Amino acid sequence: MKKENKKTKKSKRRKSSIGAQDRIPRGFSTVTPYLIINGAAEAIDFYKNAFGAKKLGVETLPDGKILHARMKIGDSILMMSDEFPGNTASPTSLGNSTVTMHVYSRNVDKLWERAVGAGAKIVMPIDNQFWGERYGKLVDPFGHTWSLSMQVSMTRKEREAKRQAAMDMFTHGTHPGKSN
Repeated sequence: MKKENKKTKKSKRRKSSIGAQDRIPRGFSTVTPYLIINGAAEAIDFYKNAFGAKKLGVETLPDGKILHARMKIGDSILMMSDEFPGNTASPTSLGNSTVTMHVYSRNVDKLWERAVGAGAKIVMPIDNQFWGERYGKLVDPFGHTWSLSMQVSMTRKEREAKRQAAMDMFTHGTHPGKSN
């Protein structure tokens, strides 16, 4: 049996010093949203004003475009960059977004007013929904859709009335978040 020398043992230890639990950076979850934005610098200011986001880091190119930025909203990290035509496109360039960022809040009405006051447009007014949440949808000035909610207590009668109203809307081809 061949003996390992000290240098080989140290080298092996260094290579394996990152454990499986350390492979995800501290503060990140398994899934982290990454937004492509036409005007990422302005979006950073908007997210600070609308959602109380904290800037964690920004890497810019010589022309000032944002290559990569990280922000924290509550306990969640959001990453973003400017769009780079031919490589990435923002919802404003595409004309729509297929993703909704969902934010749970302890005081959704306060967060709602803050976001609307910062310039978000209402897509679906905030209201108590039949699934037991106070919920509404907004679109930010950069084309990204956000739903804001918190759990609320409702009686069975209230939930059933809300559920029936929603089902009636769907039956007639409408939806609370659809412009007629």
